[in-house]
Amino acid sequence: MLGGDLVALWELALSDGVYRIEFAHGTTTGKRVVTVNGEEVIRRDWMFKLVGRETFTLGAANTRATIHIEAISGFAYEYSLDVDGKTLQKFVDDRAKTTKTWELQVDGVDCRVVLEKDTMDVWCNGEKMDTTGEFVDDGTETYFTVGEHELCIKSASSGKKKSGIVHYLMLDGGKVPASTQ
Repeated sequence: MLGGDLVALWELALSDGVYRIEFAHGTTTGKRVVTVNGEEVIRRDWMFKLVGRETFTLGAANTRATIHIEAISGFAYEYSLDVDGKTLQKFVDDRAKTTKTWELQVDGVDCRVVLEKDTMDVWCNGEKMDTTGEFVDDGTETYFTVGEHELCIKSASSGKKKSGIVHYLMLDGGKVPASTQ
């Protein structure tokens, strides 16, 4: 693993999964190692410049991520992560507005279902699902299957201008509570 040089760790939820990003920085050698979900994506063993940035991509959509390395005083460094050109917090806040996530069990298997509200794409455990959509009296229903089970995402007006459209996930006719991610 990354050993004693591990200086930063972030977890980032994308539509196709949750990514664990680890950054090791050897402040005497300039070594930089980036791993994503335990897989090394960048390794630089000797760097004369101890500050700078490392850019890599994540997930099925090749989302661009950049780790910034800045000196704050003497031999102290600060590390930050930008995703899609935004600070991590801004990216997470924006995603909260454009996606809805549910975590549930189907036949004893953990499932993470993500709805991308702008495209109505549905992901389950990292796989883009084949869906069928239909208009109904109070909105839309998007159907897909997991194993032998039919799931449906119902989209309907909240009746309030500020909250807009609400989305519910139904598994075999029962409502699944939304995740906090």
